[in-house]
Amino acid sequence: MKIKDILNSGKPSFSIEVFPPKTEDKFDSVERAAMEITKLAPSFMSVTYGAGGGTSQYTADIAERILAQGVTPLAHITCVSSTREKVHTVLDNLKAKGIENVLALRGDIPKDGRVEHDYRYASELIAEIKASGDFCIGAACYPEGHPESLHKEDDIGHLKEKVEAGADFVTTQMFFDNHIMYNFLYRVRERGITVPVIAGIMPITAASQVGRSVNMSGSSVPQRFKAMVDKFGDNPAAMKQAGIAYATEQIVDLLANHVNGIHIYSMNKPDVAAAILANVSELLKVDR
Repeated sequence: MKIKDILNSGKPSFSIEVFPPKTEDKFDSVERAAMEITKLAPSFMSVTYGAGGGTSQYTADIAERILAQGVTPLAHITCVSSTREKVHTVLDNLKAKGIENVLALRGDIPKDGRVEHDYRYASELIAEIKASGDFCIGAACYPEGHPESLHKEDDIGHLKEKVEAGADFVTTQMFFDNHIMYNFLYRVRERGITVPVIAGIMPITAASQVGRSVNMSGSSVPQRFKAMVDKFGDNPAAMKQAGIAYATEQIVDLLANHVNGIHIYSMNKPDVAAAILANVSELLKVDR
């Protein structure tokens, strides 16, 4: 099933991200986590490509297993470290496995600094995928601006280029303050970007996640979030419960304000995803 059809169905969507293993010996444990998450029957599941494309060889395999469980997969694909030939090899592999949804990203610069020069921007990759077959294409967006962007309005201009190139929907980077999301939605709609915008939520269930997540995304941290971490960060059980509660509160507020696409960055933790879903299960049954 194409994700654009799920998003336009009139029902709220609840999707979950998993990421492939960094090494082959971890594949089985990641597969088990992904299969546990499929039991939650999310609207769809996305499978990341790995920083610098380092785990790209596992993305299609995990996505294929998700599809076999009756859940719609969304396979990430990046271009900064890929040649045009590599991209088409990946697309052909996805087609062969029956995967029809892709999230097209520029991707992170590899640790060794080596990049290819067939693509400069995600919009170029999106246009290439659009011309390569009947894929439903997603793209990333950044409510607080891309970490490399100097001006937010320029960043929205780049988002518009992605949509004009063929993106059917966009998913936000994590954010911890819903007012940032609402302001972003106002600005993108004002610029004529009308595709569905899915809200990306990262449950912070351990204090050690905070620095890494914030540095990676450039997300700002509201005072009430800081207070939560300060109070419960040294108690793993309490921090986990508080992080799930905080993410739940964000989702309740988003749904109440007609943001109907919710995407959980699960960190391959089925129990966290299950707890959040249990907290909002009745809300997801309410029509727009």
